[in-house]
Amino acid sequence: MHVTVAGKQVETGEALKVHVRDGLDAITRKYFDHALEANVTFHKNRALFACDINLKAGRGLALRGEGEGPDAHRAFDEAAEHLAKRLRRYRRRMNEHARSAAPEREVAAEPPAGRERVLQAIEDEEEAPAAANGADHGAIIAEHPAAIDLLTVGEAVMRMDLAHVPVLMFRNKATRALNVVYRRADGNVGWIDPGGA
Repeated sequence: MHVTVAGKQVETGEALKVHVRDGLDAITRKYFDHALEANVTFHKNRALFACDINLKAGRGLALRGEGEGPDAHRAFDEAAEHLAKRLRRYRRRMNEHARSAAPEREVAAEPPAGRERVLQAIEDEEEAPAAANGADHGAIIAEHPAAIDLLTVGEAVMRMDLAHVPVLMFRNKATRALNVVYRRADGNVGWIDPGGA
């Protein structure tokens, strides 16, 4: 695994880099053998040190961990524990999904189980942002090419949570149509399925 350690107005000595590499190697060996790369950034937050870890754990799977501490080592340890917790959850969900998917493969015509429990239908237009009423839209400041993966709705929600992003576009495994899942202001997950209308 390729590990990049950087500091924003913070010195990152060799001891810190070794601590980071050893910690990430231990976490990835325990939970996810084939992680590709990790970017670890340290910066000062008031009187505390802050650490952000962005881990590319495989094809289309990116995880993020954050932590703060009185020194850079403790900030990394907290961020690494945050990341390990996400990896544990991901592995547990994948194991549960694999166990529940085995009988589901025999019944191919049924929709994914549990999506009514996990996702809530999109409500009226009253939740649309004020920008839709003619206000100025923000400028596009960056464009990033991204692969659109073939996922079930549950897998898409899991990826959205693990990557710590508010919106995820994916190609639905059942319909092959483009779908979107997003985190609503009330904390629930919304799902846009244009093919399901």
